Amino acid sequence: MAENMDLAGRKVLVVGLARTGVATVKFLQSKGSIVSTSEAKPEEEMKEVWQELRPTGILMEWGGHTVEHFIRQDLIVLSPGVDPSMEPIQRALKSGIPVISEIELAYHFIRHPIIAITGTNGKTTTTHLIGEMLKAEGKKVGVGGNVGEPLILFADGGDQWEVLVAEISSFQLERIERFRPRCAVLLNITEDHLDRYPAYQDYIEAKIRIFENQNSKDWAVLNRDDSVVMRFVEKLKVKKALFSSRESVKEGAFFNGQNIHLRLGGLEEKYSLTDVPLKGIHNVENMMAAITTARLFGSSKRSIENVLLQFQGLEHRLEFVREVRGIRFYNDSKGTNVGSVVKSLQSFLEPVILIAGGKDKHTDLAPLRDLIRDRVKRLILIGEARERMAREFGPLTDTVIVKTLEEAVSLAYQTAKSGEVILLSPACSSFDMFKDYKERGKVFKEAVYKIRTG
Repeated sequence: MAENMDLAGRKVLVVGLARTGVATVKFLQSKGSIVSTSEAKPEEEMKEVWQELRPTGILMEWGGHTVEHFIRQDLIVLSPGVDPSMEPIQRALKSGIPVISEIELAYHFIRHPIIAITGTNGKTTTTHLIGEMLKAEGKKVGVGGNVGEPLILFADGGDQWEVLVAEISSFQLERIERFRPRCAVLLNITEDHLDRYPAYQDYIEAKIRIFENQNSKDWAVLNRDDSVVMRFVEKLKVKKALFSSRESVKEGAFFNGQNIHLRLGGLEEKYSLTDVPLKGIHNVENMMAAITTARLFGSSKRSIENVLLQFQGLEHRLEFVREVRGIRFYNDSKGTNVGSVVKSLQSFLEPVILIAGGKDKHTDLAPLRDLIRDRVKRLILIGEARERMAREFGPLTDTVIVKTLEEAVSLAYQTAKSGEVILLSPACSSFDMFKDYKERGKVFKEAVYKIRTG
């Protein structure tokens, strides 16, 4: 664990004023920093934040970022999602001003072990599973990071926590220096965020920074079936546990088609999935990673099994919505990249009517081609990426372009038959049409519930 930073009297700029940014401002003020902020959105779009921070008297820059404001600082802290390649940040770096992420700042004031979970898909489910498994054992667990509470809210936690379980994104890892999780879980790496990264390799390198400061006392839990993940295994100077749905492993977890088998330090256990509510091979991978990690940190087999039997999954991630006339609707609005949609389609044997599209991340769509041809009866496309997706997939299945998500749901239902599945799994982000994936999922569910059954 890193030493505390001396922040008293230092000029610190917080970039980005969503929930994490506001929490960071308040933390820095409690440490005696001279805080200012910079936010890309105009003031009128963030009235609640402005009203919350106005009594602090801090200098707030709205509607963009100016070089002059950035180069006057002693330290710059980036909220998740802020692109460090923008000119004011690069000018600050050239001037010798430290630029760090919020998780790096938080790490300097956290005195408890951190379990950090990253990967292109499955982070949120796995984070919650691990947190629940440790809580079921009676441990004092904080769950946050890129989901729930920002990590900075766990700083200076005293004896309130025993362990922190944190979802960590590639964006958050870009500007770390000493951030060191006691256990780093890497679930998978597939193309994503190529609207942000110059190349796929840049995204990969951001992800693997999660291991950068670990040593031989720490753990890495890794997906044996992911070829990109396995490129880095030999380079890691940590204790390693693998998980696989294709082959048995010497240390870690593997799935034989019915049960998860765990091997850790001579211990061997079997976990039945017969009555587990979570379905789909992607969730089997998430469960293997969670079981392995929770067991490493002291959860008993009984506590883990109880959580597996009760955990219903997360909203917007392959969420069952409703069945009408034998047609089942699933909300997978959190499926914002190609790899995620691959896993979702692999979860169904029934014919699928797929609703996809949104803000184009410019990733390679080829991994979806065979699944679209073999499993998707009809493809209904919306959003900014609809034309490109139609060019790629149009020859493979019946493909239609519509203007709204509500129209897509109505058309899907009109053409579906009993025993088929209507799946929203966009392979794109939501920002062209919605505030976020949650709003997109909410609109989808509302449209599904408006369907008349008479």
